Parts: sequence; structure tokens; C-alpha cells
Amino acid sequence: MPSSAANERQFQRFQSNRSRVSCPSRSTSDSPTDSPSVTTPNCDAVDEALAELQLQSQDHRSKDHLPRGSGLLNGRGRRTGWHVKSSKLALNTHNRIRNIVESLKIKPNPQKPMIPLSIGDPTTFGNLKAADETMKAVLHSLESAKFNGYAHTQGHEASRQAVAKYSAHQRPDGEIQNDEVILCSGCSSALEYCILALADRGQNVLIPRPGFCLYHTLAEGLDIEVRYYDLLPDQQWRADLVQLESLIDENTAALLINNPSNPCGSVFDEKHLRQLIAICERHYLPIIADEIYEHFVFPGSKHLAVSSLTTEVPVLSCGGLTKRFLVPGWRMGWIIVHDRKQRLGEAVRGLKNMCGRILGSNTIIQGALPEILSKTPQSYFDGVIDVLHSNATLAYKMLKQVQGLNPVMPNGAMYMMIGVSIERFPAFKDDTHFVQELVNEQSVFCLPGSCFEYPGYVRIVLTVPGLMIEEACARIAEFCDRHYKKDSQDIIEDGLLDENLVF
Repeated sequence: MPSSAANERQFQRFQSNRSRVSCPSRSTSDSPTDSPSVTTPNCDAVDEALAELQLQSQDHRSKDHLPRGSGLLNGRGRRTGWHVKSSKLALNTHNRIRNIVESLKIKPNPQKPMIPLSIGDPTTFGNLKAADETMKAVLHSLESAKFNGYAHTQGHEASRQAVAKYSAHQRPDGEIQNDEVILCSGCSSALEYCILALADRGQNVLIPRPGFCLYHTLAEGLDIEVRYYDLLPDQQWRADLVQLESLIDENTAALLINNPSNPCGSVFDEKHLRQLIAICERHYLPIIADEIYEHFVFPGSKHLAVSSLTTEVPVLSCGGLTKRFLVPGWRMGWIIVHDRKQRLGEAVRGLKNMCGRILGSNTIIQGALPEILSKTPQSYFDGVIDVLHSNATLAYKMLKQVQGLNPVMPNGAMYMMIGVSIERFPAFKDDTHFVQELVNEQSVFCLPGSCFEYPGYVRIVLTVPGLMIEEACARIAEFCDRHYKKDSQDIIEDGLLDENLVF
């Protein structure tokens, strides 16, 4: 019998007994009762016992209906008020870009239309659109009515097979098995699965600086330490190999490589990738490869999947439709497990277990994957690359002429990093302040390098229409010319001061 029911019956019996043996009226008289054969109960004791039973009955009836952690406890373990707590994971999860952007005091110049060079969504301006073949594939998937239900948590078999075929270049032999493909809800989800499958609390993951802030967001909430290895702007953003290797210890779980890079737009050559692989071989480190931009490479550069260069080091490669097919909102990403020596052990099982958290990705898009990946023509992709490369070239040429700026020409992806000699702009205390006032004066919005753990730079996106990137760069130049502080050497070079003039 449930305890609450037992208390109810005990309470009812107590009430019945109390009605048969009532308490005498309280008085100052000490005289005995008329019937000495009947023992008169103590009224105070009766009232206290009755009250206690009532409390117990109420506690048992209400305890199951109170949410955990919803109140403070008194001495009897009973909640006395509302006190809802957040989980540690939620409180420790921060999006650095969001935090910095929301702290800016922005009021764009009403005389100039806003040009947001901050948004890493290639569909924002409408000049870059998904291919007709991509759109039709989804329509066919929807009309078939075959993909309205749940799929295998790793994804439909035919969909994984299509990804395996599409990604064959990631291995020298081109042989990727369906079971080595995991479909995810976007590349962000793929990265989360990889980090959580390889790293535990108290361990650390090596990530690039500057780098995409989501890596830090995904790790910090679970008490996984992030250790930044530096990328060198004067070496086309190659990693500082000595500094990187110095970060590794017995608690290092993985090296994360983002190639091509967000925010740098760099593309590592084969020699540098082999140097990174050699470090991982020496320290028995798996690689998480964020290769979402693997096909966004400009003329003159070539992307090599890191997994194509090693059979010794296991690689988890993360990709998706997001960028190349210009459909980031469709949330279709994937992980390809490259572990030909089977060194990941239980981590592969853990990775597949992660798929059960949301029971698989969008099935309508899964159904469209075979058609999307096989029927979208190369001419479509070439057209997108032409736009990005043209914008990058134009922006680099214009900004390279601006005093106080040092743009680094990208070789791929959708971004450019621009160095800001902040000491030559005394009106601004740092890159964040520089960005804020650029919006307020010129209505051009870039992201400060601080969003990527790299102060002293700003990042622009290259997906805007050509005329807009030209206008934005002209406004940036005007802004810098207005606030740049020249020193004596600048004045000499401008021909405004005789070099031999003595002050």
C-alpha cells in the first residue's frame, strides 16, 4: 500500500477515536473527572499528533509533484520557496561572437545603407542561391512520402552511401564504407559529436587561434579545456608547430584542424599537413578535421583532406551541405570516420551512441542527398568560387592601400582577416571599439578579431555582391583615413616635410 494511502487511513482512525474520547474543556479546576475508569487523553498531545499526521499526509501527496531543485529545504526536507537552478552545462556555454556583438553600442549612420560584412551566411544577400538541382532534389524527396518517418540514427543507408561516394577523395583508395558515415544536424552537430566522443572532463583539445569560436563553445560547458595553438599571419596562417607541440600532455584528447579556415581563408599545403600529422603520430593524437569548406578553394590553391595523407593517425572528418551547396538552414552535416588501423577503439562506439541524442538528422534532406550530391553540376560550383575569388581580390587590392590596415589574401573559404594597427588609431582602444565606430560612422559591420581570440584584426565576409564589397571597402578606407594618426616618417613619405628639417 502506498504510504500516502496508509497515512489517510491512520488519519481517519485517529479522527474516529477522537470523536469517541473527546478532550474536556480547559479550565482552572484541578478536580478529577466523574468517571475515573476512563483515561482522559492530553489535549495538547492529541492536537500535536493530529497536526503531525496532517503534515505527513500533505508531504506524501505533494512530494511527487514538485520539480527537482525547485525550492529551499527546511529541517524536515520540505521545500519552502522557489529556487530554480540552471545546469552547470548551460551556465558555462557561451557564444563568444554573440557576447561581443551584443556588447557593442551600435547606431548605424542613417545617411548610409548598412553593409553587414559580419554574417557567415552565404544566402544573406540573395546573390548566391542554391542550384536548381538541389531544390528539385528536395521536392522529389518530399513528394515521394518515403522520408517522413524516423531513419537509422546514423542516417538512411542510401544517404550515407551517397556521402561515402561523394567523399571518396578523402582516401587514397577511395573506399569509404557506409557504416563509416554518420549524418548529423549540420556541421556544428558533427563537431560536437566528435569533441564529446573523444574528450572527457579534465581533458583538453587543441584548437586554432584565430579560430571559429564554436569549438570553444562546445567544449567549455563540459569542463573540457581548450588550448589554443597559434596560426601565423605572415606565413599564410600556417600553425606555429613548436608552440603547438608544447601544448600537448597526457590529457590532450585531440588536435582540431580547420582547413580551409574560418576566419582566415587559409588552405594548408601538403607539406604543412604532413608536419601536423607527424606531431600527432609522435603523441598518439587523433585529429578532428573541420573540412566544411573543403571545396571552397581559389585558383592556384589545392585542398587535400588530411585523411588522404595518413593511415597511422585516425581522423574524424566533418563536412556537410551548408556552405558549398548554399543551404546552411537545412542543417545537414556528416562525420566520416577514417580509422584504418582501428585505433579509436570505444570512441567509435561512443560516437555512434551520440547519434541517439536527437535520433538522427532531417530525413527529408537525407532523402534528397543522393540526388543533390550527384546531380549538382560543377559549373554551378565554379560560378560560386568565381564570385568569392573576385570579391577577395578586389577587397585585398583596395584595403592594401589603406594606411593602418594589413589584409591577408585568402586562398579559400568565404572570409578575409585584416590586420589593424590599432596604435595608429588613437581614438580607439581596441579592435572591438574600432568595429563599433566603423558601424556608427560608415554603416559597415565587420567582426572584431577578438571574436576569434585574435585581437588586432577584423574579419569580413566575401559573399556580398561585387558592388557592395567595393562600396564597403571605400567606406572603410574613408574611415581609416579620417582616424589614422601619422608620425613624422609618414609625413616625410607623403612629401609634406623636408627629410632634413630639424624640429
